[in-house]
Amino acid sequence: MQRGSGPFLYDLDGHEYVDYVLSWGALLQGHAYPPVVKAIVQAAGRGTSFGTPTEAESELGELIASMMPSIERIRFTSSGTEATMSAVRLARGYTGRDAIVKFAGCYHGHADAFLIAAGSGALTNGIPNSPGVTAGIARDTIVLPFNDAAAVSVAFDEHAARIAAVVVEPYAGNMGFVPPAPGFLRALRDRCDANGSLLIFDEVMTGFRVARGGAQQRTGIVPDLTTLGKVIGGGLPIGAFGGRADIMAELAPDGAVYQAGTLSGNPLAMAAGIAALRAIAADPTLYERLEVLAKLLCDGLAEVFTKHGIAQSSTYAGSMLCTFFNTEEVRDLDGALRSDTAAYAKYFHAMLDRGIYIAPSQFESMFVSAAHTTREIERTIAAADESLAQLVAVAAR
Repeated sequence: MQRGSGPFLYDLDGHEYVDYVLSWGALLQGHAYPPVVKAIVQAAGRGTSFGTPTEAESELGELIASMMPSIERIRFTSSGTEATMSAVRLARGYTGRDAIVKFAGCYHGHADAFLIAAGSGALTNGIPNSPGVTAGIARDTIVLPFNDAAAVSVAFDEHAARIAAVVVEPYAGNMGFVPPAPGFLRALRDRCDANGSLLIFDEVMTGFRVARGGAQQRTGIVPDLTTLGKVIGGGLPIGAFGGRADIMAELAPDGAVYQAGTLSGNPLAMAAGIAALRAIAADPTLYERLEVLAKLLCDGLAEVFTKHGIAQSSTYAGSMLCTFFNTEEVRDLDGALRSDTAAYAKYFHAMLDRGIYIAPSQFESMFVSAAHTTREIERTIAAADESLAQLVAVAAR
């Protein structure tokens, strides 16, 4: 790709694509959003990196905390992987325990502890258990099925004294888009409370995507720690983790748990993030409009799939959505893996040929942005109709 503008991407040959990947969810306002571009240019004129705190870092932190009240203190990093890795280290240091619970198909970045039954590219590339992850790290990672509260109870019954934290994507976005089952997140909160373990919401993807206050606002479940990325940087490299003040106080220099990064709190990323979050704060109907667009797209795609006799299962929340080539509702990784990935691959290329850029893997979410309109939704549904007709015709030969 060469450039982006609003809801569109343009490749080196000048072809236009309606973009539903949006830098893997980072671009809530679409490509080259003018206030973000202006903020980056102005910040660059003042210097690109200082290696010391700036007023912009405090301002962005205050903006985030104003929309996510569970975050009493926050620390910035340069990526979502760093944020979640640091949050787990902090949880271990705070509790004095070693083990973490994660869920199969949830992707929390590429730190060693997370590349065990991981989602996202680890699934697509066929390496859910990455080489280089040691047996010792694997022993301290308890992997359970997503949406299975009974399995969580068994794990706590067997490993209570070892469990420092449960880390979860509250809406899984890296095995396709899979919402939490009713009561699942509440079960996690209750078991963590009863055991003195911490609950970490990985909202790198869902933060400012499924609601203004993230999944924790939408579900009403308050985590101890939250990790963020993507939207809070306006398209620049960023990550953050934050939560209860007493837990965050364990970080150096106040406490003994070490975390640092030369480019953490980078002034360009802070400026872009401030512009992106100010736009969110100033638009009271933003998430209502985004969810309307996501529903229109989900329902429209379901209709054309049915028209062509192709099984599908669709999900959406806020500005995130997914269409599985699957006959059943997907609730966990096993369900996602029963999708027809070969058919999805053909569908992806047929859509790309018609100027629609969807995720190149069945195990990723799609995103709409504030720059998308019903025109792009209608164009996408029409392209899906043509693409599916082509696939059915080819299969019939």
